[in-house]
Amino acid sequence: MSEGVPVAPGSRPREGWFFEDYAVGQRFGHATPRTITAGDCALYIALTGARQPVHCAEPVARAIGHPSCPVDDLLAFHIAFGKTVPDISYNAVANLGYADLCFLEPVYVGDTITAQSEVIGLKQNSSGTSGVVYVGSRALNQHGREVISWARWVMVAKRDAAAPAPPTVVPTLPAAVPPDRLAVPSFLRPQALDAAATGGARLWEDYAAGESLDHPGAMTVEEADHMLATRLYQNTARVHFDAFAARSGPFGKRLVYGGHVISIARALAHDGLENAFAIAAIHGGTHANPTFAGDTIAARTVVTSRDGIPGRGDVGALRVRLLAAKNVRLAELATPAPGAKDPAVVLDLDLTLLVPRRR
Repeated sequence: MSEGVPVAPGSRPREGWFFEDYAVGQRFGHATPRTITAGDCALYIALTGARQPVHCAEPVARAIGHPSCPVDDLLAFHIAFGKTVPDISYNAVANLGYADLCFLEPVYVGDTITAQSEVIGLKQNSSGTSGVVYVGSRALNQHGREVISWARWVMVAKRDAAAPAPPTVVPTLPAAVPPDRLAVPSFLRPQALDAAATGGARLWEDYAAGESLDHPGAMTVEEADHMLATRLYQNTARVHFDAFAARSGPFGKRLVYGGHVISIARALAHDGLENAFAIAAIHGGTHANPTFAGDTIAARTVVTSRDGIPGRGDVGALRVRLLAAKNVRLAELATPAPGAKDPAVVLDLDLTLLVPRRR
């Protein structure tokens, strides 16, 4: 992080920060560290249906070199993200997108996560009632090592529409995380991943750029599920919690936290990507349309490239576009061009998965 202006601990306004309170260069050390427990991991599986065996079965995790089951990449991210919410998106209208999200080191049960953020950009919306706040954030473990880093942008309400807009600064964010920045622990033995445990035999070489996979399952987001998930992540954004206030908002009801939609889509994508044992990076992504309780989510994966990882012949990087669509049959959905929108598509995520290579 840069030598920005630290925001004093305890200076958060009682009603949270609004758009006009931010300035480029502000640095936040977020409160409430979180020690991750086995109960957190079990509840995450219950809420999302996640079933990557490396996160579910100790023998599978140990066989590929982990000392124990690593915490699901997305659960670790959501918990870290939740640390940032009281200072960054408590008064959010919507979380808009991500870039340069790197999973740098595995997280295990018993690890304690803290988070820090820096404001890297601001842009008031034409309505004058809200603006977009760009932040760079990172999560650290109890040893002070960085385990996740990311940038995101979020639409935040203004306290006073008449308040002057801060100077517009739109940061230049990297279009992708290059293969040489992908963190693959040296102790991992990916080729020890057993197809009998994963349920699939396809390895890195078996995918081709341009291939499209419509994953067969779908999941309806229940009101209780998304509310419990948001509390699990300690994400306190009002737009997810306060049904009474949401009635007078732009959607008239609570939004489902977009990160939870990512988790549902990733869980659904297991069928077809059974040996994708970890997420290495999220290059970019948008919550293209809102998701609400009662919506049914289906997932499609489009393979965009296969990349080698420098110094590793046992694992490859599979770059994919993960689409989550609501209330539609995937067979009837045309894949929108990158950057284009379809009213049924609620998530368009560009990410890289780690997949074992053939011996």
